[in-house]
Amino acid sequence: MFKSRKSFLGLWLITVVAIALSLLTPPAFAASTNPCPAEMVMIPGGTFTMGSDNSGYLEELSAQEVKVSSFCIDKYEVTNAQFAAFVKATGYVTIAERPLPKEQFPDLPDEQRLPGSLVFEIAQPGAKYLSWWHWQTGANWQHPFGAESAIANQDNYPVVHIAYADALAYAQWAGKSLPTEAQWEYAARGGLDNATYTWGDQYSAKKANTWQGVFPFFNTKKDGYVGIAPVGSFSPNGYGLYDMTGNVWEWTSDWFQPGHNHKTHSLNPTGPEASFDPNKPTEIALHVIKGGSYLCAPNYCSRFRPAARESQAPDTGTTHIGFRLVMNLTTERMQNEV
Repeated sequence: MFKSRKSFLGLWLITVVAIALSLLTPPAFAASTNPCPAEMVMIPGGTFTMGSDNSGYLEELSAQEVKVSSFCIDKYEVTNAQFAAFVKATGYVTIAERPLPKEQFPDLPDEQRLPGSLVFEIAQPGAKYLSWWHWQTGANWQHPFGAESAIANQDNYPVVHIAYADALAYAQWAGKSLPTEAQWEYAARGGLDNATYTWGDQYSAKKANTWQGVFPFFNTKKDGYVGIAPVGSFSPNGYGLYDMTGNVWEWTSDWFQPGHNHKTHSLNPTGPEASFDPNKPTEIALHVIKGGSYLCAPNYCSRFRPAARESQAPDTGTTHIGFRLVMNLTTERMQNEV
């Protein structure tokens, strides 16, 4: 009788626990695995303040109540290995690997229209502004510093020398898209609305791959890297995304204009219809890049913040511009994947 009663009590206890656990189980969507493809993270939709009124940069002036729907975003920046797979599958030739168009540069002789890209070099004291950038023939994603350089053993490094058209071509092949600025910034914040950095309000040289020392003259390598770091070398943000600060700048689909006034109280804003940057008078339409890079230092640029932004010509790649992609989640897609 005692054994029977003991067995009954044990069975009763197991049943109660099972019922309690079932009541605690979240809905099917939350209980499911990540509805996004491999190596992507689902960012739950929400509302945030985009930009910043405290940075001192007029182009960052904020927009309140910007709402973003749920979407998937790459956990890491697109790597050399991933881009190589795309090139192998499609035969794609990047902008940096093509001669400069004769119609765009009619006055240049053929020898000055050879394929190349912009390369950074540490400057000497007294150097003229921006002289640390120079055009390098033969520089491209496979040869970051010119024809004699290579990316051997750097499969897990972010691909660079990527022009906007290159990133767009890769996105179309992958069945994804470039993020809007709102998506990128919302994801970069990692749930910390109004925080200065992706991790909080206090700058740390060891939280991301940025420049330590006096830019562009010397880098103390306090974070462990002078140049680009392999993706995932630093701690992720609150959403589990890596390198949303530093390492390489990342393309967004938005055209650049100062400030965010036109985005206040909007749902999934896609940016202005035209480009304008008062600091870069040009007829070329400029896209927004985000996140800063390994070349951003507190004494120069300091754009290693979610609110920070810069304009970039779409036909130009450099040694510090890469990208990551997003995939929008429609209600139907979310239901099919859970």
